[in-house]
Amino acid sequence: MRHRHHRNHNKAFTLVELLVVIAIIGILVGLLLPAVQAAREAARRMSCSNNFKQIGLALHNYHSAYKNLPMNRGGTYRTHVHGDNGDFNNRLSLSWMVGILPFLEQQGLWDQISNPLDLNRDGTKRTDGGALPYPAMGPVPWNDNYQPWLTQVPAYRCPSDSTVAAPYRVAFTNYSACAGDAYFEQHHGGVNDEGVASNNGTWGSEAGSRWARGVFHNRHFTKFRDIRDGLSNTVMCGENIVDDRKRRVATVPYRVAEAADMAQPPNTWEQYLDPERPNYWDPSLTNADPGLDEADRHGRGRRWPDGRPQFSQFNTIRPPNSYCVYRGHGDFGYGSASSLHQGGVHILMSDGAVTFITDSIDSGDQNQVPYHDLDPTYGTAGAGRESPYGVWGALGTKDSGETIEEAIGQ
Repeated sequence: MRHRHHRNHNKAFTLVELLVVIAIIGILVGLLLPAVQAAREAARRMSCSNNFKQIGLALHNYHSAYKNLPMNRGGTYRTHVHGDNGDFNNRLSLSWMVGILPFLEQQGLWDQISNPLDLNRDGTKRTDGGALPYPAMGPVPWNDNYQPWLTQVPAYRCPSDSTVAAPYRVAFTNYSACAGDAYFEQHHGGVNDEGVASNNGTWGSEAGSRWARGVFHNRHFTKFRDIRDGLSNTVMCGENIVDDRKRRVATVPYRVAEAADMAQPPNTWEQYLDPERPNYWDPSLTNADPGLDEADRHGRGRRWPDGRPQFSQFNTIRPPNSYCVYRGHGDFGYGSASSLHQGGVHILMSDGAVTFITDSIDSGDQNQVPYHDLDPTYGTAGAGRESPYGVWGALGTKDSGETIEEAIGQ
């Protein structure tokens, strides 16, 4: 009797089949990876929009409580008491973001700021070394020994912006107040650090108010009733990229010391862009005057409590994600709204709505010098006129009578 022996032949992949499978997996990964990255950015963009909605609600709640919006570049007067090193008042330099902290569920941080504080950054007692406590509302917003200024408020950061402050730096912000489509002498609003309003006929508190065309007017309060173009037609805040010290045009200011030299069409500085990377300054530019202001703490968004223009304001002069130009550190000038989202920026309208504005929004006549006393075309006659900067400029003005005929963000 014969027994049949059955052999089990284990079939294995041939080398060719294995290579084909690996190739297919590689193709699928290549196809899926962009989709995953796009999904992640969409989630970050939605989170950024939610941050802005919280900020908008906080601003409205602040207005309900105090009958005006928070002052940008407000705080305590410069008194020259106990010396003048900035430890004992903040020289009227706090940003609008300080005042809304209690309305952003940051009551603990607000309590530290609004009361005297006798702690150094490292947690040691200031009074142990013989120094006086920091006063209520804190020292100048660039003091990096005052822990509240170094505290990062999560709602002030866009998740798409990964630049992180060093532990010894004042914390950052990705959101700015809208200062409109003019800038002349708007860094102080005609009021000095001691809180004294100037009566100068060119840049004083009254004369300079004609150039305060946006919702926020430094060292002055704004009420919703002042926004005569309509809350739904007027930008209140916008995004800004935090300077990562990579010479981005939106974050590193071009510096022009003389006011008369700044009285140029907004497109003047396009000549200094890197032709191969137009979002960056040309490599030939240096840290100079005129030239770039590349100081490590002077970039856009690098001090959330600082109310000076390059830190917490933007203008609707250049289109989104364009360059910024200032007369000097803490001086007047204009910066663009900017973001790391593809193709545009979020803006917060005065009615609390958040919308996305593309870089291609109509920005009007970039050959028109921004309205101010040195404007060679209109001079003071530019006050009250419609914005020369198209839909973008019109969105930034609060009471110039423009009509917005197109749906914003669509």
